[in-house]
Amino acid sequence: MRKAVIDLGTNTFNILIADIYDKKFRIVYTEKEGVNLGMGGINKNTISPDAFKRGLATLRRFKAICETHKALEINAFGTSALRDAENSSTFLKDVFDELGINISIISGKEEAELIYKGVNWSYAFSQPGVIMDIGGGSTEFIFANKDGITDLISLNIGVSRIYQELKFEDPLSQKNIQSIYNWLDEKANGFFDNKQEDLLIGASGSFETFYELIHHKNFPTIYNSVEVSIEELNYTIETIIKSSQADRDVNKFIVYIRKNMAPIAAVKVKWLIEKLGIKRILISPFSLKEGALK
Repeated sequence: MRKAVIDLGTNTFNILIADIYDKKFRIVYTEKEGVNLGMGGINKNTISPDAFKRGLATLRRFKAICETHKALEINAFGTSALRDAENSSTFLKDVFDELGINISIISGKEEAELIYKGVNWSYAFSQPGVIMDIGGGSTEFIFANKDGITDLISLNIGVSRIYQELKFEDPLSQKNIQSIYNWLDEKANGFFDNKQEDLLIGASGSFETFYELIHHKNFPTIYNSVEVSIEELNYTIETIIKSSQADRDVNKFIVYIRKNMAPIAAVKVKWLIEKLGIKRILISPFSLKEGALK
């Protein structure tokens, strides 16, 4: 069966078209488009007019791609920006009226569960670990072992929220970094207290950018998680944190949508590594959209 999944993220819209078999799938087409749906409005609980237009334009193109690949079943999911926006119902209605795409707005818990299912395609949790999915509006943390999920949380600490909420120097100052740490600690509200985990599984997105910066090549099209050394990751995130906007603008391994917010994502990973005592890093190519295939 051929299906299409569209993940309407706060920063990025993702499309995946795949042929699904009994216990596996084959990727037919996949693409990420920087839409910045939350820019200018996420902290005001609205989708701005410009973001509204960008979202519709991207979905028109995605619908044409689905038709080209004969993916007649389209499953679309709205996450943080849409679930918090007071005008999300207008966006959903306009999309359905024009394109016939029915967008399901999912809760943070449902988003985390789909992320786990997606990562589980690529890693069987032979060693327990925590999944981190860095979004623009929210970030999901899922603790799991070979028997399934043991704990999870979705926090409104996405990079777009932080980018628009706090004031930053270029490059980040130590005061800026501490302000992010303090903001994250406040929003986490003790969830990570008394938790420890050796393994971090980064779900797609920003973690693929970290891989590309480490290896100076594109993240491979694969179906399994890949390991990077904790030393290489720590060096890379420190380099990103210290980088200027001009540095990132000319770095071909940082995609356009992440050039402004990459240091914030890097600080968040550094914060989690220190908080949980992480010693090992896996990067999964899969996340919400692959989880939806299950």
